[in-house]
Amino acid sequence: QVQLVESGGDLVQPGGSLRLSCTASGSIFSIDSIGWYRQAPGKERELVARVGRVGDRVYADSVKGRFTISPTNWVRTVYLQMNTLKPEDTAVYYCNAHSSASVFWGQGTQVTVSS
Repeated sequence: QVQLVESGGDLVQPGGSLRLSCTASGSIFSIDSIGWYRQAPGKERELVARVGRVGDRVYADSVKGRFTISPTNWVRTVYLQMNTLKPEDTAVYYCNAHSSASVFWGQGTQVTVSS
């Protein structure tokens, strides 16, 4: 089992920056990839960014050039640096991890971009 705990969500003004953290514990050696998803009210959950064990990264088109995913100590902590935030980035952000057999989710952290 893998446990994921997110932190760092907050209210921020448009154009601002925020860094989210995801701390993993448990059988982290089994994780093949880890990333961030988000879900806005009335919308489906969507991929934001993901990184694989060999460092391959995938970003949603809507966040390319603004967000950066950075794992440390594979993958005890994973950061999502979010710059130039827009109102449409408002959502609950979830940490997600995949092993060969399972998918794990954190509880989520709220990000609100508003003036």
